[in-house]
Amino acid sequence: MAGRILLVEDDPQIGDYIARGLDEEGFTVDRATTGRDGLFLATDSQFDVVVLDRMLPGMDGLSVLKALRAAEVRTPVIILSALGSTDDRIAGLTAGADDYLGKPFSFAELLARVQALIRRGGGTAQKPAQETTLRCSDLELDRLTRQVRRGTRKIALQPREFRLLEYMLLHQGEVVTRTMLLEAVWDYHFDPGTNVIDVHISRLRRKIDDGEEQPLFHTVRGAGYRLALD
Repeated sequence: MAGRILLVEDDPQIGDYIARGLDEEGFTVDRATTGRDGLFLATDSQFDVVVLDRMLPGMDGLSVLKALRAAEVRTPVIILSALGSTDDRIAGLTAGADDYLGKPFSFAELLARVQALIRRGGGTAQKPAQETTLRCSDLELDRLTRQVRRGTRKIALQPREFRLLEYMLLHQGEVVTRTMLLEAVWDYHFDPGTNVIDVHISRLRRKIDDGEEQPLFHTVRGAGYRLALD
């Protein structure tokens, strides 16, 4: 599998241990020892996974993570931290982490989690440049200007609605499950037990399909949702 990993860890012993293990598994490892250096590298280059210590000098890991997500950097991030309570984990996942591993940890478990994220994402470092305009029939989403149109009609979306529609367009024609949406759009890796997805889908469907001859949003009973021109 292998790939390119950014390791942001200020403890030299832990950093050397992780880097050596990843190197032995065939990964290319770039390293940073401060939050600011990690943020610079993560926004300047493409990586398959970022392994991010939470307690870093200058700029802590959660601040780095929030800055990455604000900059629309979607590289999978695993937080490493001695802060391992449920509240700490929730804070990390809510900030945009894809996984959270407490210290002390087993390298075998870290490796398994890195590999799982790469499998799920299909690898990011080798991906071609993202399309800036996504389309389905006469529906168009511009990722640069963040404008959405259906035909000649301009559609105003809230930030979460925009991310939801963007994800559906990236997977148009496919059945998208609640779990997929929770992870990709809400950055949750657990089910909060609410109908937040149904509410947002219903609101987005009204904005996209109401008054249109051909609906694009479809509910797949017992499975999820699909965006397509049937």
